[in-house]
Amino acid sequence: MQPDVDIAWRDQVTDEELNVVHAAAFDVEPRPFEWEGPLERWSLGWATARIDGLLVGFTNVLTDGGSHAWLQDVVVHPDHQSRGIGRALVDEACSRAGQAGCEWVHVDFDDEVAAFYLDALGFRPTKAGLRWVRPD
Repeated sequence: MQPDVDIAWRDQVTDEELNVVHAAAFDVEPRPFEWEGPLERWSLGWATARIDGLLVGFTNVLTDGGSHAWLQDVVVHPDHQSRGIGRALVDEACSRAGQAGCEWVHVDFDDEVAAFYLDALGFRPTKAGLRWVRPD
C-alpha cells in the first residue's frame, strides 16, 4: 500500500464525498444519499482511506450485536485500486469487528472480485441468498 494512505476507523465523512467515491467505484452517476444517519444508527463502524485528505476508499461494518458482522460498500476509487487500499480497509474492518466481540465477518461480492475476497483476504465461500423486496 502507498505510504501516503491514511486508514481510519469511524472517521468523519460527508455525504458528498461518500457519494462520489461510491459512484466512481461502481461506475454509476452519483446520486444523493444521506449516509450520516444510517451509519450512526446501524453500523458498528466504518473504515476510510484518505490520500492527502481526499476520500479514496470506504467500507461499512454492520453487526447483529452478537457474533456476526457484515461488510457493506467496500469501495476504492478506480484511480487508486490495486494498491492494497481495499485490503487495508477490509483488514481494519475485520480487526475492529473482532475487537467488538464478533466472531464472523460476512461479505457478499460479484464473481469478478471473488479472488480478492477468497484468495487474497482469506474469506471462505458460503451459500447465501438474496431477495429483491422493494416494490418498484
